[in-house]
Amino acid sequence: MIAVVCALLAAAANAAASVLQRRAAGDEAERGGLRLFWDLLHRPAWLAGVGALIAGFVLQAAALSNGQLALVQPLLVTELPFTMVLISVVSRSGLDRRAWLATGLLTVGLALFLTTAAPRGKGVAAGAAAQLAAGVTTVAVLVALVVAARFLVSAARAAALGAASGIGFAFTATFMKQTTTLFQRDASALPTSWQPYAMVATGLCAFVLLQAALRSGTLIAAQPALTISDPVASVLYGITIFGEEIRTGIWVVPEASGIGLMLYGSILLAGSLAKRDQNSQRGT
Repeated sequence: MIAVVCALLAAAANAAASVLQRRAAGDEAERGGLRLFWDLLHRPAWLAGVGALIAGFVLQAAALSNGQLALVQPLLVTELPFTMVLISVVSRSGLDRRAWLATGLLTVGLALFLTTAAPRGKGVAAGAAAQLAAGVTTVAVLVALVVAARFLVSAARAAALGAASGIGFAFTATFMKQTTTLFQRDASALPTSWQPYAMVATGLCAFVLLQAALRSGTLIAAQPALTISDPVASVLYGITIFGEEIRTGIWVVPEASGIGLMLYGSILLAGSLAKRDQNSQRGT
């Protein structure tokens, strides 16, 4: 239960960070480079967004230290509906029917997936060989997606890079979970352990891939790929690295249905968010 609460709070914090930073950056859209960064440092909304981002990171770490990777990461998908609700509050305009439908579909899909998959297991990290195999496989998949993206255009390129970013964030979560375990056992051992540095490195790579995805195409193309690839990859990492288990057999049907509803809901929500951005730009 602690893991669920912390994961949902982390999603809400990430949504708050996104809304606050998007609003602050939008007010300074005419500037760029170091001048933009300097101006943002003097904007309370942007600084509050940074604080919310840090809070989200801490809450995610707390969730991972108390629950399975296959449980925590899918719950972070709720950042999307949280973002839409916060935008509607900040802009003082309610959500349209499409946004409410999307939020409902995403929530039902997430509940269906987690209920039928029922992630379980102690979440103890596997040996070096299993982690090395997972790392090599991840790098190979990411390289393949990035290379493929070079030959794709617009929406397809954004989707490929969005998927790569989602996988990168999921892989980062595996190191975050191991880092929190090390911290609980012996905090003084962190500086000499490789997991915290791997967490930072993979997190930065995932962030760079996300920025590339958002620059390559529309939010409608990038966000759904990111939203779905993260939890799906997290389930696979949970099974291969931490020995977690989910239901199989006939349960795969409702699990896949849940993922499908999450994907469709995220597409609708991304479209609604993009439409709001366009309307707000026209209004300025």
